[in-house]
Amino acid sequence: MKKNMGTLDKGIRVILAAVFAYLYFSGTVTGTLGYALLAFGVIFLLTSLVSFCPLYTLLGINTCKTK
Repeated sequence: MKKNMGTLDKGIRVILAAVFAYLYFSGTVTGTLGYALLAFGVIFLLTSLVSFCPLYTLLGINTCKTK
């Protein structure tokens, strides 16, 4: 698996995951939308930890500066 995410992308994804988790666990967003946000948060967190986004591969995007 080749890295295709830069530092800025990873930081944004971690922040979004934290916001989504806060919205879900605080009860601000509930129901199906809450579960969807929580799932997106988990996906964002996992992809930022491994520095690889499968969607970037499909779209031909690479924001990682190291080669």
